[in-house]
Amino acid sequence: MKTYLIVILFILIGEYFFNLIVEILNLKNIESNLPDEFIGIYDSEKYEKSQKYLKETTRFELFTNTLMTFLTVLFILWGGFNIVDRFSRNFGFGEIITGLIFVAIIMLIMQAINIPLSAYSTFHIEEKYGFNKTSVKTFFLDILKSWILTIILGGIIFSVILWFFGKTGEFAWLYCWTAVTIFQIFVMFLAPVVIMPLFNKFTPIKDCELKTTLEEYAKKENFKLKGIFTMDGSKRSTKSNAFFTGFGKFRRIVLFDTLIEKHSTDELVSILAHEIGHYKKNHILVHLLISIITSGMMFYILSFFLNNPGLFKAFKMEHTSIYASLFFFGFLYAPIEMVTSIFSNILSRKNEYQADEYSVKTYNKPSAMIMALKKLSVDNLSNLTPHPFKVFLSYSHPPVLERIKSIRKLES
Repeated sequence: MKTYLIVILFILIGEYFFNLIVEILNLKNIESNLPDEFIGIYDSEKYEKSQKYLKETTRFELFTNTLMTFLTVLFILWGGFNIVDRFSRNFGFGEIITGLIFVAIIMLIMQAINIPLSAYSTFHIEEKYGFNKTSVKTFFLDILKSWILTIILGGIIFSVILWFFGKTGEFAWLYCWTAVTIFQIFVMFLAPVVIMPLFNKFTPIKDCELKTTLEEYAKKENFKLKGIFTMDGSKRSTKSNAFFTGFGKFRRIVLFDTLIEKHSTDELVSILAHEIGHYKKNHILVHLLISIITSGMMFYILSFFLNNPGLFKAFKMEHTSIYASLFFFGFLYAPIEMVTSIFSNILSRKNEYQADEYSVKTYNKPSAMIMALKKLSVDNLSNLTPHPFKVFLSYSHPPVLERIKSIRKLES
């Protein structure tokens, strides 16, 4: 019991202090002088505003991490999981329904903490820096829709996992892995046409000149897609973005309406070319395969910790169960997940360079791509000089100055 408890507390508290050190390093790496690349793009007042935004969001994130770590440790030592489990068992249902009740209560407790924090972030910090466009109605509707999706989709896959681990013996982890993989691929096809439209409105681009130019480029690159859409991101934030989603005939390019408002046609085509580059270079497929492999590894390791008496004693549990095993295993798996995420981010940053290169070489307008990156950074108040260790650990995209430097090399 003590060994597992010590390990879990060490992971939780160690991760907290590790993240604290990383964020302090990142704040200390703030460069007061505006980088030469952004002279004439960033005015001194807005650049100072971006640094204040970074400081405030970082401090709030540290406060959130402190609160969540403290409450999690307290909940474990207090035996909170056992109280929830005892309540869940009072209904007299079988393992699957009891497990769903157990997880639902834990999630409700987490939501009760997260909703006020999210509201403060949205309606105070994001509002203060001119980003927030979310109404109170949209804020709570988003939460409600997320709950419904979690209950339906999450409930189904969680029930399937519980059934396989409860009924299929030694190779249950393999059946669970297969089921989750099929479910993951199914959701990737489902998301663009069913899930995402629940939260945002997707409209085919109407701008004739822009639409024609984008379609001509896609045709030149032999890239067939369902369409090029604009998304009403402005109903939540002034921040801009673009992304590629879906597979086969369902694949589509999505541009935020805020992006279209602020960028020229050449810049938007460069962004589209970047997204197509991800597809042409098989980045999406590779990341999917990596995700599948890591989930298989997770299920295999998990199979050794099911109904582990020592692990359950660490959480002060009176009864062992598969559903609680899944939950408690997450604490032990956190360091492995951090390591795999680091490698995933390294690959992702490499892929971003390749997608930039594809955009520059196929559209042949590097200055447009550079200007698009600069405008995105300024509009989103991005940190231009993150600490290298912060980048190494958690950045899925290279810092903007590094991307521009790489494009300059291609240009020359």
